[in-house]
Amino acid sequence: MTTDAKSTIEQGKAILGIEFGSTRIKAVLIDGENRPIAQGAHEWENQLAGGLWTYSIESIWSGLQDCYASLQADVRSRYGIEIEKLGAIGVSAMMHGYMPFDAEGEILVPFRTWRNTNTGRAAAELSELFVFNIPLRWSISHLYQAIIDKESHIGEISFLTTLAGYIHWKLTGEKVLGVGDASGMLPIDPATGNYSAVMVEKFNFLLGNHGLSYRLEDILPRVLQAGEKAGELTAEGARLLDVSGRLTPGVPFCPPEGDAGTGMVATNAVRKRTGNVSAGTSSFSMIVLEKELSKPHEEIDIVTTPDGAPVAMVHCNNCTSDLNAWVNIFKEYQQLLGLEVDMNELFGKLYNVALEGDPDCGGLLAYNYFSGEPVVGLDGGKPLFVRSATDRFSLANFMRANLYASVAVLKIGNDILFNEEKVEVDRLTGHGGLFKTPGVGQRILAAALNSPISVMETAGEGGAWGIALLASFALNNAAGSKLPEWLDEKVFRGNEGVEIAPAPEDVAGFNVYIANYRRGLAVERAAVNE
Repeated sequence: MTTDAKSTIEQGKAILGIEFGSTRIKAVLIDGENRPIAQGAHEWENQLAGGLWTYSIESIWSGLQDCYASLQADVRSRYGIEIEKLGAIGVSAMMHGYMPFDAEGEILVPFRTWRNTNTGRAAAELSELFVFNIPLRWSISHLYQAIIDKESHIGEISFLTTLAGYIHWKLTGEKVLGVGDASGMLPIDPATGNYSAVMVEKFNFLLGNHGLSYRLEDILPRVLQAGEKAGELTAEGARLLDVSGRLTPGVPFCPPEGDAGTGMVATNAVRKRTGNVSAGTSSFSMIVLEKELSKPHEEIDIVTTPDGAPVAMVHCNNCTSDLNAWVNIFKEYQQLLGLEVDMNELFGKLYNVALEGDPDCGGLLAYNYFSGEPVVGLDGGKPLFVRSATDRFSLANFMRANLYASVAVLKIGNDILFNEEKVEVDRLTGHGGLFKTPGVGQRILAAALNSPISVMETAGEGGAWGIALLASFALNNAAGSKLPEWLDEKVFRGNEGVEIAPAPEDVAGFNVYIANYRRGLAVERAAVNE
């Protein structure tokens, strides 16, 4: 395989996927069989500036360049060669947020990420106007909130896009977006595969009422489906990506996508009655629907797969950040004792001891809210650990309570889908940091959702691999297969993953925990509002 991989890279046939996650930018290079052959990464963090979560433009480009340089170093180390040409490229990033640009292509305000919850009035008014749940983090909510607040830049907007759309634009010159990412800007009409014309017209009426001359369709990216060509790497884009100057322009791109869609691709969950759960800094479940829901639910977003199929998404702003913070406390304790710390071993031991705890965590409760959590109606967050004097306070119950907390809000949203809307799923697949310790996160999630959970070995490659697969699909699908069939045949044949079914005692215990959790939300709400 090493020889084949080296030859693939030398011939310029390797395909590159790049994904901007919340804490890491990752690059994955794949071969003609869609197998990863090299990777690179760059760690980064969002900043709270002026009360809003952001990443600077400088950090976006320095991060991308460092990530690509890391990939180059990996190729050099493995194969003794340099990347000079590529077969195709795909860019993915965290969805939603707000990146408005003027006619000269200059950003008008710092990038506002999905994590911001300052858009409550806008989201509520748009949800009522559209008769469709519009979440706080969607681009249209950010735009309308800026209009409501009479921000000085709103009259200068010439183009509005997401992070993936921005990077793609600067690398190719094309103002486009994959339908999955576009569905987090404004609802998509399943019949047309484009923004809802009815909602666009309603929003244009609002724009006129606020004295704005542009129309929504003129400032949004053009929507593309998986498999469509989305431009080529320009000479300027090549210099932006590869500061060494070796990379040749002209590389074809697939449509830029959001991390939710690439996660679905990476877990082969784009077919009806399949779904996936991504659990890292944030968490979200994506279930491909057979039919429309009976009514809008503010806890559930309707987005699409990268090929335009409707998806019920439960998005939670908080997942493993507080859990990781607690693990770091144990790391500091080990260092205090003068012990060497292996973080993989530490995570493994603490996660596994949680399985020895009581199914209901002995009454202990944890709230992992670093930021607001719209599913439970909180626009701010403060991590809390809550117990009474009579609860069974042990390390096992403590860790179990924090693991439960990482998927508790996800359970609240999915209970609506499964219990009220009677949505049926044949396969749910997990991926992300929560599942790195084999079996533990999988068992916890199975208990939370009362559903078998599969984890594939390849799911660890994440969304960067998912967008590389979409680039491969756009480049190689001359026969015109549909995305679900192509993934089944060309990528996942024979790979169903390892499945864990929910244990009845775990399900019963999680239900007790979640009942206590709901009652305890009053404590979290009081802490946030103090």
